[in-house]
Amino acid sequence: MLFGSKINLNMKDADVVYYPHFFNNELSNSYFKSLLNNIEWQEDNITVFGKTYLQPRLTALYANNKLSYTYSNITMQPKAFTKELLEIKKAIEKEINTNFTTCLANLYRNGQDSNGWHADDEKELGTQPIIASVTFGAERIFHFKHKYEPQLKTKIILNHGSLLIMKGNTQNCWLHQLPKTKKRMSERINLTFRIIA
Repeated sequence: MLFGSKINLNMKDADVVYYPHFFNNELSNSYFKSLLNNIEWQEDNITVFGKTYLQPRLTALYANNKLSYTYSNITMQPKAFTKELLEIKKAIEKEINTNFTTCLANLYRNGQDSNGWHADDEKELGTQPIIASVTFGAERIFHFKHKYEPQLKTKIILNHGSLLIMKGNTQNCWLHQLPKTKKRMSERINLTFRIIA
């Protein structure tokens, strides 16, 4: 199921590890097709600086508990994990010895779907949250910048079947984004596993 090496991004004030090929291509293709068709995707209104507009991606929340998740003035109620989400979750948990409760799924339909600069630092996630981010589908460029030393920046291409682990002080000290691109892009599914206890 799993193959390939891991890469430590060696970022100051952060602990970020990237597995370029965590799931093999055959399995990644299967998961992508199933998740695209079976996740209950929704499009929410988002309010930023007093203006409300449609969030530029589709989302869904799944969990093994009933705890809601709130970000950007959106409160999401979880659905029960699907079979595929449980399989993916267990594979990650086995690799990094962490048990996740919740998955926020994102569907980027094309290059105009995006996610602006933010940190996953909501109070529900605790003080040093562990975020496991899986990509299926189109490759996209993921950007980081330091909150307090803005000259510190890095970016990485997230492959089909890849896994990105962010832990330690990463969310306290860094912002990340998935910017828009004018390139023609097919769909990308991003699963972000987290702990909401």
